[in-house]
This record gives sequence, C-alpha cells and structure tokens, in this order.
Amino acid sequence: MTKFNFEVQKVDGYARKGLIKTKRGDIDTPAFMPIATQGAIKFTPIEFIEQIGFDLILSNTYHLLLKPGLDRLKRADGISDYMCWKKPLLTDSGGFQVMSLSKLRKISEEGVKFQSHIDGTSYFLTPENVIDYQNIIKSDMQMVLDECIKYPENYTNVKKAMELSLRWAERSRNYYLKKKNEIYGAQFGIIHGGVHEDLREVSINETTQFDFEGYALGGLAVGEGHKKMIEVVNYTAPQLPENKIRYLMGVGRPIDIVEAVYRGVDIFDCVIPTREGRHGLAYIGNKSINLRNSKFEDDYSPLDEKSEYFVSSKYSKSYLNHLLKIKDPLGSMLISLHNLNFYYNLMQNMRKAIDRGIFEDFRAEFLRN
Repeated sequence: MTKFNFEVQKVDGYARKGLIKTKRGDIDTPAFMPIATQGAIKFTPIEFIEQIGFDLILSNTYHLLLKPGLDRLKRADGISDYMCWKKPLLTDSGGFQVMSLSKLRKISEEGVKFQSHIDGTSYFLTPENVIDYQNIIKSDMQMVLDECIKYPENYTNVKKAMELSLRWAERSRNYYLKKKNEIYGAQFGIIHGGVHEDLREVSINETTQFDFEGYALGGLAVGEGHKKMIEVVNYTAPQLPENKIRYLMGVGRPIDIVEAVYRGVDIFDCVIPTREGRHGLAYIGNKSINLRNSKFEDDYSPLDEKSEYFVSSKYSKSYLNHLLKIKDPLGSMLISLHNLNFYYNLMQNMRKAIDRGIFEDFRAEFLRN
C-alpha cells in the first residue's frame, strides 16, 4: 500500500507550513519542484539539484512515454533510479500536452489520441492507462488525466472541458482504488474551470468527493496573466480540504509563488528558473537581470555577493556575460543553478516566516522590493 501522508504544521493567515511523507523521503512545504520533463533538468546535473537542497522534482508522463519509453523505464526500475535521483518525484499525466500539442491530438470521451511530435507514432492516453504508466515510472505523486484548456476560451468550451475532466477524474479514482495495493504513489485530482468562479466551485465540489490525496489548481499560467491568476487562486485555494496538499501547476515567477502561498498553496513547479537561466536572466534579490546586456561586460563583481552559494558568490557578471556571448553551455548551467538556488532559498524563507508568524510582513517586504 502507498506510503503517503501530509500534515499542516503551522498556519499564518492562509499561508501553511507542512510536511509531506513519502516512501522516498520527506518534503517540507511550501516547496518548489525543478522540472525534469524527460528525466533531465536542462543544463543542471542532478547532484547539484540535491546539493542545493531540493527534495522533490517533476517529470512528465507523456514525454517519458515517448523517450526513453516505458520498456526502458521498467528495466531501470523507474525514472528516479534511471536519472540517479533518490528522492520523491511527481509526474504530470499529459493533460498540459492536451493543450500545448492541440494540432497533434484528438480528444474523445475515452481519452486522448496523440501523434508523437518526434516521429508521428500514435499514442492513446486514457484515465486508466495513465495510472499504469505512472506506476511504471514510479512517481510518488501522480496526476489524473485532464483536459487543460487554453486562455482565452469561451465559457461553453471551458465548461465542457471541466466536465470531461470530472468524468475522467471519477474513472481515474475508481481505477486507482481498485488497484491501490499495486500502485506506487499517491493520486492527485485537478480543479478546472478557467477564470470562471462558478465553474471552479463546481469542479471543487465534485472533485473533492473522490477524496484524492492532494488537489491541484489546473488551467492557470496559460496566458491569463498574474492578476487574473491570483484572483482565481484567491477564491479557489481556501475552499480545498485543509488536510490535503494544494498544488498550483506550472507556476511560476517569484511574485506568483509568494502571492499563492499567501493564499494557502503548498507546492509549485515551473520551467522559469532554468529556462530563463539558459537565456541569461538571473534572479537577484526580488528582481532579475539580463546578463547578456553589454553593461555587464566589464562588471567584475560576483553575480550575487550576498549569496553563500558558490556559483553566485564566485563567478563574475563579466565572465557569465562572456560565456553567454560565446554560447558556451557552462554559462547556461551556472545561471540556471543560481536561479534554482534562489528559488530554494525563497521557499525556505517563506517556511521560516510562516513558522514565526510573520508571513504578512515577509510578503509586504517582498512586494515593496
């Protein structure tokens, strides 16, 4: 039987500090997950991810199905062992690809047929086989199959997608509970409804009836912007069960995360720290700088002299600017690591603020800067 537990240890307003227990280890929340879509965090060796202090990463079922494929993952005893990561892992079901690969898929009541963007091979995902696939991947937290819909979209289509996701959620939960003794990880439901409060409320009421181990806010960070996203989180997160994990999918920028934690969200994932790192954007304090800018060519000061992390305190802005200009992968790697360390420290500082009962002050200071 799945070993999984979540405990809220401290509450400060709506902000929560908690602890997730899994077979592979514990995760302090609020937590951020670096993204290893295909079993690799781009330009960042997994040993460095562990060294920074991360306890949870994310991979994607759809992409792992294509490469390296389930047969290889069976022989490797799951993606974590394959990539030498010994800590917990969460997998998305492929629901985001329902939206992002819209030209290569066909949705039916039964599931989603994808045409591989790599070689054109057809794959069919259903609420049931996605659970089997994630069990082969051996993820500690497994997302149900859902229809993630783009923004903007008309109300009728958002409602239709939300209702299909509900029917898939019921099938997913029934199949999971039927095979629970064989399942490796916990199962999370996903709340949909776009930016429509009434649809979100229906989705919450229906999805929570299935008593998942955790709940995600889906269908956000898809173009609606920071203000609209926070509006949705504001009226959605506090309605979710207090004793279950709340996960905001695909988010985000530091300001998004701080504002979502303020409203009761526990875990996050996003490509931003590594994607922006590869393009020369580095987070320092509460802002970012573009190290490609010519003004850094003769700036020999450390990337962040206040940081204790070796990348941030050792390498100069001039040197990083040079690496980016000559397109040496080392530049992308170093800035990505710097950004990931920034995100890790942000989560750690928020946990400390909640523990001390000063999260309101922490948030105010962050927003001021």
